[in-house]
Amino acid sequence: MISENEVYVGRYMGERVVEITPELVDQYSHAVDDHNRWYSSESTFGGAVAPALLLHSEVYRTLSWYLPRIYGNLHARQEWELFRPVMVGDKVTTRSLIADRYIKRDREYVVNEVTCFGEDGRPLNRGRTHQSFLLERQPDGVVVDKEREKRSDRRFDIAEGEVLEEIAGPAKEVTLDMCRLFSPRKSYHNDLEEARKLGFPDIVVQGMMPLCFLSEMMTDRFGEGWFAGGRMNVNLVNVVWRGDTLTCRGVVREFSPEGLRRRTHLHVWCQKADGTKVFVGSASAAVT
Repeated sequence: MISENEVYVGRYMGERVVEITPELVDQYSHAVDDHNRWYSSESTFGGAVAPALLLHSEVYRTLSWYLPRIYGNLHARQEWELFRPVMVGDKVTTRSLIADRYIKRDREYVVNEVTCFGEDGRPLNRGRTHQSFLLERQPDGVVVDKEREKRSDRRFDIAEGEVLEEIAGPAKEVTLDMCRLFSPRKSYHNDLEEARKLGFPDIVVQGMMPLCFLSEMMTDRFGEGWFAGGRMNVNLVNVVWRGDTLTCRGVVREFSPEGLRRRTHLHVWCQKADGTKVFVGSASAAVT
């Protein structure tokens, strides 16, 4: 018999209803410095549309899916599929379950899948969050220091290939105020003391924030094709610290037919001012 507290694949983590209010959208916009006019006025969808990753941290609403070894835990990988836009004023039902659990090198990973549904029951988007936990606590008490990202084995070069188009988002400095708006609950994402308790020398910016920067870049370039058909699959490869300046970039590699639409495939990454990559992976949008 499996204990009700066991972190097992298939365990249902519950649901809740979220009202998409202008205030919720405004908090998001200030947290990530993304003030697209579609969020507060008419969009091509007929009204104000919510940012594609507005409910980015619904997966963290409860941490009962975490393993007990929270010391040094990190957000390691993120997948998103966007099916339909969420409009301001909608009520969205979110449902969460544990979709996978696996071991890789010195860490164990738990994958939590959150799907958002509209009032008509149709899925709006789905995210899969891969959270990693140390198999054994490191004796020196430090999990990741700021020098690690400078090592040669932490370089993540973009594979060579044909470049059909290059895109980039704006450079953004991640301030403490942004961290607190993005992650309101006191944690290692907004408090130095809490960060040190978990083995980090400084505040660790929540991994979802640079992914929201990526979503902004994709929204600005592909519009409807991102909100209805967008996908991303990225590995978070280096820690973002409070005060880092980040820029998202992408290169279009190919196009593929998809019914009456065409899918645009990109290699995407986000980098610090010194070129250090913080995530690398792929994204795509379905455009007419």
